[in-house]
Amino acid sequence: MTPHPVFGDAPVTIFERMSGLAREYGAINLGQGFPEDSGPIKLRERAANAVVNGWNQYAPSRGLPELRDAVAAHYNRMQGTSYTSDEIVITSGATEAIAASIAAWVRPGDEVIIFEPAYDAYRPLIERAGGVVRAVVLSPPDWAITHEALSDALTEKTRAVLFNNPLNPAGRMYTAEELSILARICVDHELLVISDEVWEHVRLGDRRHVPLSLIDGMADRTIKIGSAGKMFGLTGWKVGFVCAPVRLVDPVARAHQFLTFATPPLLQTAVAEGLGWDGRWYDDMAQGMGRSYRLLKSALEAEGYSCLESDGTYFLNVDLKASGIALGDADFCEVCVREHGVAAIPVSAFVTTEGQGHIVRLCFAKPDDVLIEAAGRLGRARKMVGKR
Repeated sequence: MTPHPVFGDAPVTIFERMSGLAREYGAINLGQGFPEDSGPIKLRERAANAVVNGWNQYAPSRGLPELRDAVAAHYNRMQGTSYTSDEIVITSGATEAIAASIAAWVRPGDEVIIFEPAYDAYRPLIERAGGVVRAVVLSPPDWAITHEALSDALTEKTRAVLFNNPLNPAGRMYTAEELSILARICVDHELLVISDEVWEHVRLGDRRHVPLSLIDGMADRTIKIGSAGKMFGLTGWKVGFVCAPVRLVDPVARAHQFLTFATPPLLQTAVAEGLGWDGRWYDDMAQGMGRSYRLLKSALEAEGYSCLESDGTYFLNVDLKASGIALGDADFCEVCVREHGVAAIPVSAFVTTEGQGHIVRLCFAKPDDVLIEAAGRLGRARKMVGKR
C-alpha cells in the first residue's frame, strides 16, 4: 500500500523547515507566525480553573452552547452580523474549520479558486477532497484583486472560492471595491465562498475589517472562518469557528464530527469569556501589534530594506529586489538563518509557480528588543549578501 499522493509525497512545510533551522542554529525566529508572550492571563486562569473544576469529558460536537452563543454575540456586536448559535460550529483550530468546510462542500472534479500567495494548507486540502485548484496569482506591492483576473480563472466547473482576508502572507486587507468585485462574480456564477477571516481583529491601522457575508448577495453563500488563537495570541489553543446559514453550516458540522469530533471544553469555556470583552480590548491589541509592525519596519528601512505596507496579520514583507539584493527569496532565507541568525519565510513558498521570487515575510509579533536585534542582523546580512 502507498500513501495518498497529496500528503504522502508532500514536503515538510516551509514553517516546519525554517523553525527547525532556527532551533538548529539558535536563530531569532521571525518565520512562523506566533507571539512570544503567553497570552491574556485572565483567559489562561479561566482555562486552568475549568480544567480543575469543570467538565473534562467530550464536549458537544458542535461546541459548548455558551461558546456558540458567545461567537454569535461577538460578531453581531463587533461587525454588525446577525448570526444565531444554530449557525456556529466550534472546531479544533481554523485549519480544521477550513478542512471540514472543504470536505462538506467540495466534490471530486469541482474547481475551487484560491488567491496566491496562499496559506499552504489550502491546496492539499482541496486536492485531497478531489477538487481542482484554480489559482489567481496576485502581484506585489498591492496584491490587488481585479475583475479580469478573477473572471479568467472561472470555468464551467468552478464551484467555490477559498478567500483569505486579511491575506496571509501579504498582510493585505481588501477594499470595499475588491470585495464587491468578488461578490458580483460569486453571485453571477452561484459560487460558494469559504472566507478565511482569522486575522480580522489584527488590524495595523485605522481600517476596520468588513466580513464578506455583509456584502450584497453574500450572506447566503459565505462560510466565515474565525480563530480564537489569532484574536487572543494563543495560537496553541487551536479553537476555531465556522459561521454560516444553517443550510451551509450543517454539512460542515457533520464533516467536523468525523475529523476531531469536539474541541477541549476548558479552552472553549475560556474563549467564551474573552469573546465577551469590550471592544476596547481588541482595539488595544491591534494598536499594540501596529506599534510592533512600525518598529520593525522603521528598523529595517534604517538598514536599507524596502518594506511593503501591511494592513493586518502578524507579518511584514520585504522586497529584496528593491532593497538591492539579487538573491532569490528562498536562497536569501537560507543564508539568513544559517549565517546571520534570523529565520524568515520566502513568499514564493506560498505560490505554486516554479522558481524563486523576491519577497520575504517576517513576523513582528515579538518583543521590541528581539525586533531591534533581528533588524540589525538582517542589516548585516544585506551588506554581506551584496558583496557576493
